[in-house]
Amino acid sequence: MAPSANRRSGYSRRAQYSTFFGYIAGVLGAIVGAALLLLSIFNPTLFSSPRVLAAQVVEPVGGATARTRSAGRGVFETIEGYLLAGSRHAKLERELAEAKIQIAQARAIAQENKRLRQLLNLSERDPELVTVTRLTSSTPASSRRFATIGAGSSDGVKKGMPIRSRLGLVGRVLEVGSSSARVLLITDTQSLVPVLRAKDGIAAFAQGRGDGTLQVRLIDLGINPLEKGDVFVTSGSGGLYSPGIAVGVVTEKTPDGALARVVSNPAATDHVLVDQISVAESAAQLDYDAGGAQ
Repeated sequence: MAPSANRRSGYSRRAQYSTFFGYIAGVLGAIVGAALLLLSIFNPTLFSSPRVLAAQVVEPVGGATARTRSAGRGVFETIEGYLLAGSRHAKLERELAEAKIQIAQARAIAQENKRLRQLLNLSERDPELVTVTRLTSSTPASSRRFATIGAGSSDGVKKGMPIRSRLGLVGRVLEVGSSSARVLLITDTQSLVPVLRAKDGIAAFAQGRGDGTLQVRLIDLGINPLEKGDVFVTSGSGGLYSPGIAVGVVTEKTPDGALARVVSNPAATDHVLVDQISVAESAAQLDYDAGGAQ
């Protein structure tokens, strides 16, 4: 028959000794704990050396853990930086491009102010903003270059008004509806914009080539002083465009001028500004543009 499970320990001497030494160990542990507690209260610095020694013993393990944690954090930061590097770089590129254009425009405005101060019958005039709207569409590939904006006569838009973005000139209004308008882009072959080199005021005309670029032709033929990277801005001649609006940047030199890329690419432009016409424009010029658009 199996022994009873609740048999008392007194039946075995080994069990009695185990119970006795258990009680002794518990009492001694309580006494030692109380003594250490009293020592720590009345003499806190007594255990400083053992604590320092213990810290030195576990320091390599703690250092390795910290390095592992730091390395893991560095890996995640590297991954985050890699994923965001493209957008940050693109943002810096846009800001740098805008800063360069703004510097060129400031130089052009300074040149224009100097010229105006020499004239007695002209006064400086800033363009008056009509509205800000969205560029809803543009011609992707054609010898003719047009765009559509989401504002029309109900918003105060009229035929001939200049269209620009934050970077520079986009074109001008060719046809107006009640809630939209058709824009003749400066890259169209029928577009001709009087321009100046921003840094010194050399006069030229920028004509669209129908392929998204501009042909810059100098007014004074002779030695071609143009260089790659030159910025051209509107001159204000003719009164249609206000002076100092960025138009293009030279990419290639030609015998009578240069080829240039537009600074405000319609394909990369979301919103545009519609300005008042600087001075009453020539009706014949606008009729010529409208006839060429047919």
